[in-house]
Amino acid sequence: MSAHSDTSHGTMGQLMTGFALAAILSIIPFALVMMETDIAPSTLVAIIMGLGAVQIVVHLVYFLHLKSSTEEGWTLAATVLAVVIVAIVLAGSLWVMHNMNANMMPMTEGNMVMDPEATPGASMSGHEDHN
Repeated sequence: MSAHSDTSHGTMGQLMTGFALAAILSIIPFALVMMETDIAPSTLVAIIMGLGAVQIVVHLVYFLHLKSSTEEGWTLAATVLAVVIVAIVLAGSLWVMHNMNANMMPMTEGNMVMDPEATPGASMSGHEDHN
């Protein structure tokens, strides 16, 4: 037998526990945003990012079976790599969202009304005088 077949890939109960935790950790941020709570936006972003980081850990433990009891140090290397990737993804996501928010045109009433004269093809609408 190979060394790979000696390790456990988890029982159905463990997989269902991981699935339930992942689902709950997805539903909570969705509910916080959809219920339009009175939480400050920066606090809400921190909560969502924290729950996202916890969800990544749940995936690593329950689905990728990353455990501290494994020999040889590969688990430590994988954990360090996972932490670095999580930090890059979270920081990059915040950076992109901040820059998109800062560089978007503000939505005012004047921006939302379309001027029919400035619309391409407006002269073809049939509202012209042919006198």
